[in-house]
Amino acid sequence: MSDSKEVGKKQLGPLGHLGLNHVPLALQVFFLTVCSVLLVVILVKVFKIPSSQGQEPSSQEVYQELIQLKAGVDRLCRPCPWDWTPFQGSCYFFSVTQRTWNDSATACQNVGAQLVVIKSDEEQNFLQQTSKTRGYTWMGLIDINNESTWHWVDGSPLTLSFMKYWNKGEPNNLGEEDCAEFRGDGWNDTKCYNKKFWICKKPKASCPSK
Repeated sequence: MSDSKEVGKKQLGPLGHLGLNHVPLALQVFFLTVCSVLLVVILVKVFKIPSSQGQEPSSQEVYQELIQLKAGVDRLCRPCPWDWTPFQGSCYFFSVTQRTWNDSATACQNVGAQLVVIKSDEEQNFLQQTSKTRGYTWMGLIDINNESTWHWVDGSPLTLSFMKYWNKGEPNNLGEEDCAEFRGDGWNDTKCYNKKFWICKKPKASCPSK
């Protein structure tokens, strides 16, 4: 009886199944082949790439994609930043806080702009009306270097044609008033250390033509 039990133990695998050594070689090969085929089928289904995508794109297709990409980029181009207001060929930033004239000029320089320099009557009217709804606002006009000789921050002098925009009785230089502001319907000279709103100006960016 002990011999028959030993034989039975040798015929059973570790989990109570027949050991693989007792399966015919042909059946083993068949089993491994089926498993391999199933594995290949699964891998193909998981990683299969449509034949249309697997083809090498032609130069014409690449060119068309580049054209579409460029058109998308062009549409993103803005002549003025989001928080700036366009007018004619320039962009204007109207502040929502108040600073001294010097600090306002520095704030504009930090964003690649200047305190506004007025070049036309149309621009003056646009800025005057916009400032009127906001409050007293700095412009880039001063006479610090030479009293009563007003010039813009770009170095250009104030021409006679713009003298009409001073409010009545201004500029009066009452107590060293060397900086100009938009006030009401015209301009006023005031102390540069007072805190006002301000306007920055810079040219519009060049966007590709549509």
